Amino acid sequence: MAKRDYYEVLGVSKDATLDQIKKAYRKIAMANHPDTHPNDKDAEERFKEASEAYEILSDDKKRKNYDQFGFAGVDGQAAAGGYSNVYRDFSDIFGGAGGFSDIFESLFGGGGSSFRQRSGGARQGASLRYELTIDFNEAVNGCKKEISFSHKVKCESCGGTGGTGKRTCPTCGGSGQVARGNGFFQVASTCPTCGGKGFVVDNPCAACHGSGTARKSEKLSVTIPAGVQTGSRLTLRGKGDAGDNGGPDGDLYIFITVREDRYFVRNDQDVYLQIPISITQAVLGCDIYVPTIDGTDVKVSIPAGTSSGKILRLKGKGFPYINSSQRGNMYLKIEVDIPKRLSLKAKKLIKDLDEELAPTERPTPMEYTE
Repeated sequence: MAKRDYYEVLGVSKDATLDQIKKAYRKIAMANHPDTHPNDKDAEERFKEASEAYEILSDDKKRKNYDQFGFAGVDGQAAAGGYSNVYRDFSDIFGGAGGFSDIFESLFGGGGSSFRQRSGGARQGASLRYELTIDFNEAVNGCKKEISFSHKVKCESCGGTGGTGKRTCPTCGGSGQVARGNGFFQVASTCPTCGGKGFVVDNPCAACHGSGTARKSEKLSVTIPAGVQTGSRLTLRGKGDAGDNGGPDGDLYIFITVREDRYFVRNDQDVYLQIPISITQAVLGCDIYVPTIDGTDVKVSIPAGTSSGKILRLKGKGFPYINSSQRGNMYLKIEVDIPKRLSLKAKKLIKDLDEELAPTERPTPMEYTE
């Protein structure tokens, strides 16, 4: 499912102030927090969606990139779980809200997970990373790719329960964690008896040996949108490892690498191409046809008197922005091709031209330009 615009998620305008963004996020988060809606998956998704939007829009640099490039400009920039700014700002946003900041401190403490470990050991499954390399033209036009990966799924034999005779872990009392240390300095760590699940099983499942999960190989067809670039990230919700004890499944993150092209050089959504022309074409001007990243040729007029290094812009001939009709530009760098070998006739014509132009032996220096 396509991601919604971050401003739309929070219900604010694109010129909203930081205070307005904080206020909008606070309202959505309080209405959909997982602790107040423990079994409402839709509320949890709204909470996570709003937190991701706040993470981007509350950071000036990330917001500027998002405003300019959309999701392509902020791919991979959100913190793990997408909530670094949320955790940093929770006391400011939720302070004095009837203890709501305590909920956030508990939610983000100890690693910043986007899904709180609740009583009974409910935990979100691990998210997975997949590296995908595509060709240059596939990034231009978009494509479909079949990927193969392995992840943990709920055991079919026991339905993910791990077996029968399930009871609260006697070591941690169901919290999944044990505290070590004395006095003020104590460190919480995963319970060694239950492995953090909060329960033990007296009669483990023979298929999964009590883990409640099994490893499964899966193939998926993934749609790669036009305009992606190296470093772009696609998210497949719920395609990571299975959650524990009713927790949600993790996500699968697909990181894109785009192979370089022989001639075209990419810079974000713009592309650059170097084109040679002859001396006479440079002096007299001409019309030439140059290739584009779409595989078509476009007619370009070269002005008379064009020198090497001149840059011409072809508006809208660059890469498309992801999920947008807008495109970057294409820039042509002109190189005047000086022939290394000339026929006798060509040499005579050049000499005649030299006599006609009468170049000086003491040229006046020009102001230096890049």
